[in-house]
Amino acid sequence: MSRANPSEYVQSLERGLAVITAFGPDAPVLTLSEIATRTGLPRAAARRFLLTLRHLGYVDSDGRQFSLRPKVLDLGYAYLSSLPVWEVAKPHMRELADKVRETTSASVLDGTDIVFAARVETGRIMNMTLGVGSRLPAFPTAMGRVLLADLSPEALDAYFTQADLEPLTDRTVTKVSQLRAIIAETGRQGFALVDQEVEEGVRSLACPIQSAKGRTEAALTVCSHAFRVSIERIIDEFLPLARETAERIGLEIRRH
Repeated sequence: MSRANPSEYVQSLERGLAVITAFGPDAPVLTLSEIATRTGLPRAAARRFLLTLRHLGYVDSDGRQFSLRPKVLDLGYAYLSSLPVWEVAKPHMRELADKVRETTSASVLDGTDIVFAARVETGRIMNMTLGVGSRLPAFPTAMGRVLLADLSPEALDAYFTQADLEPLTDRTVTKVSQLRAIIAETGRQGFALVDQEVEEGVRSLACPIQSAKGRTEAALTVCSHAFRVSIERIIDEFLPLARETAERIGLEIRRH
């Protein structure tokens, strides 16, 4: 909800959510002072929010340090459970994973990140731990580029003003003009291929999952080891299968 309607904007909710999102993979445990710094809240206000969240079961504390409790997962599950299509889509993803013998995932765009909505692993591909609810920056990922390719010019401009284009590997493209060209090409060809831009040794292919109106609702990807799977094999073998699977998942979305 926009701050343009101040009478309808609940700032205390915004602040409470800011306290929750202050935690992350780089900061699973935080002190009161660290949370106040990360959120920009006064210490007294941060303490009140933390104590309230602890009372509700979302936060734990040993007296000096705070951490999230598993109940926080309920917030994400509420979103995923409201989209039963992902449970329906998983058999299609599993079938694709079995055919290519690689990990498959589906994600949606949320702000400047992609969020994993479904995942079928055939083995550990990436060093980073990824599961449903995990986030990655959109710009260097195959799924992210597929999702960004569907944005209007104005929305894409807004994305680049907000995104942190920090490289994840030596191969990560971070120059805006290059990224715009890649995203435009992704839209024209209907898929994205990323070669070790997110993690060394990992290649990803992504295709759009479209609604009945032709809009990209989500993206489907296949991840593989670069030393084991060539780019030629990804294009010749994986791409037709991924496109077919994305189309079938799109049909499931349109039925729900």
